[in-house]
Amino acid sequence: MTRGLALAVGFLTRLPIPAVDPDPIAVGRSLAWYPLVGALIGALLAGAVALLGFFLPAAPGVTAVLVVALWVRVTGGLHLDGLADTADAAAAGGDRARRLAVLQDPRAGPAGVVAIVLVLLAKVAALTQLLQAGGAMIALVIAPVIGRSLLVAAFLSTPYVRAGGLGEALARHHDRRACRAGLALTLVGIGVLAGPATALVLVLSNAALLLYWRRGAMRDLGGCTGDLAGALVEVGETLTLLGCVAVLAPAVR
Repeated sequence: MTRGLALAVGFLTRLPIPAVDPDPIAVGRSLAWYPLVGALIGALLAGAVALLGFFLPAAPGVTAVLVVALWVRVTGGLHLDGLADTADAAAAGGDRARRLAVLQDPRAGPAGVVAIVLVLLAKVAALTQLLQAGGAMIALVIAPVIGRSLLVAAFLSTPYVRAGGLGEALARHHDRRACRAGLALTLVGIGVLAGPATALVLVLSNAALLLYWRRGAMRDLGGCTGDLAGALVEVGETLTLLGCVAVLAPAVR
């Protein structure tokens, strides 16, 4: 495992890997590996669906809950935390300084809790429908890939406004050429897995999400933070699953 990939896996998941020195340059170079880590997460989730389908063939709702719980466990709830903080900051309103202060508060307020609940419910509902109609395994591979690809696109296109930490290293030291190559390969992979028509719908809908997210980040903060990036991942994953329900599930009935 390369150093960049090891750092990406270590940050984005709770999978056991050998310790790697997280110097800023290496951390920045790890950004290009994020879509591949998404594929690893998706493969684990798809494997869980196959296993649970053997033991619980007539219980798609239970399977969906267990798989989403595994999803949270594998990622350590990293992006859900960012979603909660982002929702709290949006609810608080105010100027840039107030929003940044709310984002730094480790406590989750009512808006943050509601955002987490709604996203998890949407994931469970979408996955239940896909398990019943077909297409769940493909959707589970694609959703984490798109979520982490959105992270890459966000750091390529949006200034990072909080000094210090991993986010600053990602923003300052990433390899733009490698990141763009990774995104291009991701597009090809999604097209192969889901088919050109489905891939087009998923990519366009998430591109619209990215533009909307970036517009809000620039307006409210003048750029992004790690919390806003985490919220982008969660909403992108959810949007992808819902898109698969709309496009992929009817096609395999």
